[in-house]
Amino acid sequence: MTTLLDWERYPSSCLENLFRQRWEIETNFGHLKTTMKMDVLKCQTVDGVLRELQIFALIYNMVRQVMLEAARRQNVDVRRISFIDALRWLQTAKPGDELPKLVVNPHRPNRLEPRVRKRRPKQYPLMTKPRWQLKQDLEDK
Repeated sequence: MTTLLDWERYPSSCLENLFRQRWEIETNFGHLKTTMKMDVLKCQTVDGVLRELQIFALIYNMVRQVMLEAARRQNVDVRRISFIDALRWLQTAKPGDELPKLVVNPHRPNRLEPRVRKRRPKQYPLMTKPRWQLKQDLEDK
């Protein structure tokens, strides 16, 4: 769905290209949030959160650099190099290790993926009170 209704100004091929670009951006955010486990930040101060975000950005850029080099060596588009494979190699590589061939994902330009959650939510309620108060509530029962 779109609000760009002028079909002469926004032909369907243009909208299709924009959708594909957006899908790639969403995939990259998914790499940050899920693959790199950035979905929950651990620091509780503004400075701590900013440092944490900087570290994630640094690691993400290192992974993308590894992917770029692997794509160049393997003569494929960088978008086809496996992000998780590059991340795992970075996590285990020692100084001087040669970059191996990384997994090349298949080219699937018209792939459709359902927007569903893979994991079910936990059966427990969200923590809406401080832990000490929840413990006290348990003791009072």
